[in-house]
Amino acid sequence: MALSCTPDVLTIGRTGVDIYPEQVGVRLEDVTTFGKFLGGTATNVAVAVVRLGRSAAVVTRTGDDPFGRFIHRSLRDFGVDDGAVSAVPDLPTPVTFCEMFPPDEFPLYFYRFPVAPDLMIRADELPEREIREAPIYWSTLTGMCTEPSRAAHLRAWQLRGRRSHTVLDLDYRPMFWQSPDDAGEAARAALPQCTIAVGNREECTVATGEDDPVAAARTMLDLGVQIAIVKQGPEGVLAMSGTECHVVAPIRVDVVNGLGAGDAFGGALCVGLLEGRSLRETVCRANAAGAIVAGRVECSSAMPSGPELDLFLQTRGV
Repeated sequence: MALSCTPDVLTIGRTGVDIYPEQVGVRLEDVTTFGKFLGGTATNVAVAVVRLGRSAAVVTRTGDDPFGRFIHRSLRDFGVDDGAVSAVPDLPTPVTFCEMFPPDEFPLYFYRFPVAPDLMIRADELPEREIREAPIYWSTLTGMCTEPSRAAHLRAWQLRGRRSHTVLDLDYRPMFWQSPDDAGEAARAALPQCTIAVGNREECTVATGEDDPVAAARTMLDLGVQIAIVKQGPEGVLAMSGTECHVVAPIRVDVVNGLGAGDAFGGALCVGLLEGRSLRETVCRANAAGAIVAGRVECSSAMPSGPELDLFLQTRGV
């Protein structure tokens, strides 16, 4: 794998094609038309970073098929370096369908069989120099759910050596795991390798065994991260470090599709860290980016630009 240069943010993990209905509030069996979008958590975070004015690349794998070619073309169109994206022969590029029942019901249907190409990332094909040197390295818990991806993630963290900022997106998807306990065990192996952990309340509970957000954040700090972020939906966002603890209030929007909000949050979080903003300001901006995308149908192409995010914050008085 060959990247053109070391990006500001290097992500690793899921990619695919999102097939989203153009009818809101309709079950898939009754939907008549769909839109096709670039998708996958690691991919969307990279797009969000570029939309906010910084450089990004993603390490992932696709099928050797038309949807795989669509992913390469879309990444390049967004300005994301696709030099570390390779094809796996005989495996199809994943597609994901969703249903949209705002404000809080968005069932996902993953077609990643027999195994997704992005779980076939191998340790011997990692872009080692860029993993060591990127200002931000972003990975997800999903990458730990099976081999050879698990070994590749562990190797990458070894290369990284807990350099700041090494981010773990807890990204818990039950269908990828034998049980929540298996995911929690993997999270507790991953957290000591990272300096920042971010997840929603359920994900943080799976990772730590703690239902209370404050207790979950403290457990993640005890496991070695420097910053723990717990997204609590209507209760806002908790951000905790060894010296700070903030709760950022939620931003009320008319939700259309909540699925891309976390990825927009992640991209803006990365950019805030790169810009040296305070923890509170960084989380406020990330929260606002997520709110913007929650009001749109798609994920990757819905990510806000820097001026758009600034205007949203200004008009909301955040």
